[in-house]
Amino acid sequence: MPLVEIHDLSKVFPLGESIFGGGAKGEVRAVDGVSLTIESGETLGLVGESGSGKSTLGRLVLRLIEPTSGQIFFEGKDLTSAGRRELRRLRRDMQIIFQDPFGSLDPRMRVADVIAEPLIIHERMSAKITRERVGELLKAVGLDQSAAGRYPHEFSGGQRQRIGIARALALRPKFIVADEAVSALDVSVGAQIVNLLAQLQREFGLTYLFISHSMPVVRYLATRIAVMYRGKLVEIGTTDQVVTRPAHAYTRSLLQATPELSVTT
Repeated sequence: MPLVEIHDLSKVFPLGESIFGGGAKGEVRAVDGVSLTIESGETLGLVGESGSGKSTLGRLVLRLIEPTSGQIFFEGKDLTSAGRRELRRLRRDMQIIFQDPFGSLDPRMRVADVIAEPLIIHERMSAKITRERVGELLKAVGLDQSAAGRYPHEFSGGQRQRIGIARALALRPKFIVADEAVSALDVSVGAQIVNLLAQLQREFGLTYLFISHSMPVVRYLATRIAVMYRGKLVEIGTTDQVVTRPAHAYTRSLLQATPELSVTT
């Protein structure tokens, strides 16, 4: 059984009210009838240009926003019909890494508190054990334990993204949505984060939905690639299939438009 299953998922956003009082101007189908599966332990790369609906799809999968129609299953459980209490329990196993390492961390909280927040919300443990867990997570993402007492603004963009990754790992989830996790970073720092994600996947047995507009980044990290265009899934296959034998013209344009990524291991 796949870890994640999506069936005919759609999200429609209204465009607003007409100035003439004639009701809504129209609607945008940000995600339009998408179906796919994500197997346990794999990285599914979701690629497409800005506005293609890929980030909306990532948030729908976690039910951070509500779908207009369709179903989402996690380990066979229907997330679309889950109540608040059940969804809260399931969210222990589903986390997100956001695009912006500057905006996704509360500047008023010390790093230790940022990372410990999910533990405080979901688990009852002593302050000593919480501190130990925070130290382990900082080490896992390549940061010194002294970072725990500092504030996010004291770190570089790459270091902040490592803090965000540590927070996402706090509850030892099975599934992580990485939403443009390296797009706000320069190329060399982004490559380091990509390598870190690959390493953490091996160490923690993670499953990723890795969202990016960059085909080279997705090509490096993903075992399969799904291509979105104007809210629709236009192609999906193994990384080798999509990269060497693209079936859709839009996929071919993405491959031609971006240079190779140099990632050293």
